[in-house]
Amino acid sequence: MKHILLAEDDFDYASILRQYLEISGFKVTWAKDGADALSLYPEAKPDICVFDVMMPKMDGFTLAEKIIADYPETPVVFLTAKGMKEDKIKGLKLGADDYVVKPFEADELVLRITNILKRTQRSATLQTEQPEIKTAIGSYNFDGTNYTLSIKDTLHRLTEKEAHLIRYLFDNRNRMLKREDILLEVWGSDDFFSGRSMDVFISRLRKYFSEDASISITGYRGLGLEFMVKE
Repeated sequence: MKHILLAEDDFDYASILRQYLEISGFKVTWAKDGADALSLYPEAKPDICVFDVMMPKMDGFTLAEKIIADYPETPVVFLTAKGMKEDKIKGLKLGADDYVVKPFEADELVLRITNILKRTQRSATLQTEQPEIKTAIGSYNFDGTNYTLSIKDTLHRLTEKEAHLIRYLFDNRNRMLKREDILLEVWGSDDFFSGRSMDVFISRLRKYFSEDASISITGYRGLGLEFMVKE
């Protein structure tokens, strides 16, 4: 039984949502606000988090940022009454896995949660099957097992998804990669939300690799991108 940490300050709404999720086969720990969710997390150890964005004491974005900093592999889904583009981008930059705008059908949320957990399980399975991966990428040292990317005195601690993306790009370096192939390999889906998430991750990788001029990530509109490593 997969465990969900649900942070929602509307008691009635949270009660209905919790009941539906439990009927759908999930274990649910409910937190009445962001601060409560943060304190419950270490003991709950959820498989996935579902956070309302607008909450007292601590909003969903701040809560997710704190949790992702300590537990980067925990998937997060945001619930919000807003449909603002800025909020969606903010959630993506924090590493959110999905974003559901209220009002929504409970079935839709269950489907999204199920799909995310399937992708997470697939990624974990692939990780256990992979041998220890340590390799040089230009002037960088990439450790795909411990999720680190380092150059000189700079160490970047990566999320699992970042490490997976770097590994896939490097394995297919110096050639054009179709956008949908990257999405299906790393995100398990080539929908709009996953595409926007990938854009954020690619932007982040460009910053990580900016200290070595021999490495570049070039996007080609409507085609894909190239991870170039000059040797």
